[in-house]
Amino acid sequence: MNRDKNTVKSKELTENFNLGFLNTYLNKLKEVLPTIPEEFEDVFWWSGVKYGKDSYSIYSDNVKKVIGYSSEQIQKLPEGFKSLVLKEDIPAYNKAYDILSPLRKTNSFQHIFRIKNKDGKILWLKEKLIQYQNDDGVLFLKASVFNITEFKEKEEELSKLIDDKHNKIITRDNFLSVLSHDLRAPFSSILGFTEVLMNDPNLNEVERNEYLNIIHDSASNQLQLINYILDWSNMQIGKLNLNPQRIQAQTIVFNCISNLTGNAIRKNIEIKSNVPESIYIKADERLILQALTNLVSNAIKFSEDGKSVIINVERFNQEMVEFIVIDAGVGIPEINQSKIFRFGKLFSTRGTKGENGTGLGLSLVREIVERHGGQVWFYSREGKGSEFHFTVPSVENSILIVENNKEDYFKFERLIREQFPQFKVIGADNGFEAINFIMRQHPSLIIFSHELPLMNGVQFIKSIIRADRRFNIPVIALLNSYDENIIRSYQEIGVKLILTKPVDTDKLTDNISLCVN
Repeated sequence: MNRDKNTVKSKELTENFNLGFLNTYLNKLKEVLPTIPEEFEDVFWWSGVKYGKDSYSIYSDNVKKVIGYSSEQIQKLPEGFKSLVLKEDIPAYNKAYDILSPLRKTNSFQHIFRIKNKDGKILWLKEKLIQYQNDDGVLFLKASVFNITEFKEKEEELSKLIDDKHNKIITRDNFLSVLSHDLRAPFSSILGFTEVLMNDPNLNEVERNEYLNIIHDSASNQLQLINYILDWSNMQIGKLNLNPQRIQAQTIVFNCISNLTGNAIRKNIEIKSNVPESIYIKADERLILQALTNLVSNAIKFSEDGKSVIINVERFNQEMVEFIVIDAGVGIPEINQSKIFRFGKLFSTRGTKGENGTGLGLSLVREIVERHGGQVWFYSREGKGSEFHFTVPSVENSILIVENNKEDYFKFERLIREQFPQFKVIGADNGFEAINFIMRQHPSLIIFSHELPLMNGVQFIKSIIRADRRFNIPVIALLNSYDENIIRSYQEIGVKLILTKPVDTDKLTDNISLCVN
C-alpha cells in the first residue's frame, strides 16, 4: 500500500516537473543569479535543476564574454555546456559530475577542464559547484566558473622552464664529471714526454721529433677542448649572442675548406663542394663556420687516405638551407649512434691515423645549429661512411630594381613577377635609397638605370664597392642610349651585363635567368 502511495507521489512530482515546476524554479533563479560587473571578463555563474534524467540550466550574462556563447546558445547545443568540453577531458569531466547523487543531501566539488570557445580557442576553466536536494529528490545546482587560461599557460611555461633548467643542471654535472678526466689526461702525456726530453740526453733526433709531435698534438687538442668549453659555457649563460647576417653559403664552405686544407693534404683526401652561388643564409658567420668546420674535420679524421669528403649545400624548403657533409670513412657503430650530439655524456674515438678528439665538437655543432633555429641529424653505417646534415635559415630571394622612370619600373616589375615568381621585387628610385637596402638585405640581383637622380649608375656601383669590398651581387645596367665610354666605365668596375633601352624583354629575361641561376 505504501509502495502504491509512493508511486503515485513520484508520478505527480514528475508531472509537476514536466508541467512547469522546473521553469518556475528557474525564473526564481534568474532573480538571484549574481550580476557580474562589466569589467570582469573571466568569470560567470550558472544555476540549474536536476530531477531524474531531466535537467535544465541558465547562465549569467557574462558567460558570453568568457566563452563567446550566450545562455540560450548553450542550451541549444546537443549536450548543453558539455558539448564544448574537449574530447580528451570528457572522462574526467563525467567523473566529477558522477558524485551528484539523489542519495546525498548536500554536496560540492571543484574541477579543472578545457573547452573550445566560439572562436575555436582552447580555454582552461575552473568550476566550483554546490548542490542542494529537497525532500522531493530535486537537485538544485549552483556553480561559479573561472577562466584560468592565462594562469595555466604561465604555469605550463614555468613548468617547462623548470624542466629545462633541471635538464641543464643534470647535463652540466655529467659534463663536468667527464670533463674533469679529459682535462687532466693530456697534461699527463705532455708532462711525461717533456720530462723525457729534459732528462734523457741519449735521445736521437728522430725520437725527439716524435715526442715533440706528441706534445704538440696533445697541446693543440687541449686548446681546442678549452675553446669548445668556453663557447659552450658562454652560450649557456647568454654571453655568446648570435650576430646573424646575410652570408653567401659559398663563402662559408670555401673558408671551411681553406681552414682544413692542411689536414686534407696530410691524408691525401680531396674535399669536393657543390654550392650554388645564389644561396644565401642568415647566420652568425663565425659560429656557422665553426659548426661546418667541425663536421668536415671529423669527416677527414675518420676517412682513410685517398678518400674524398663532399660538402653539398641546397635549399631545404622556402625558409631553410641544408648543409650536407658526406664521407666514405669508418662510419659510426650503431651502439654508439645514440651518444652523438650529447653534452652530458662525451663520446670520442680516434681517427684512422690515431687522431685524438675532444668529444665536444658534435655537441657544439648541435648547440650552434639549434640556436639558429635549425636542426642537425646524420646517417651512418659502420665501414661505409657517414652523412651529417644541418639546416639554417635562408634569406628571402629578392630582385632590386633601381629606376626612377615609373613606366619602365612597372614594365620590369611585371616581367619579373611573371617569369620569376619565386623572387620578391623591391623598388628604389635613386642610388642612395638602393644602397641602404643593399647593405641590409643583400638582394639576389640588382637591375638599375644608368640615368639616376643624385648619382649615375657608375657612381652607384662604385659607392657599393667602397661600402662592401666583398660585394658580389650580380648587376644589370640599363642605358638610355648606346655609349662606348659609359660601357667602358662599367666594364672597368666589373659590370658585364649592359643593355640599352628600350630593353628587349627576351634578352632581359635571359640575363636575369643567367644571374639568378
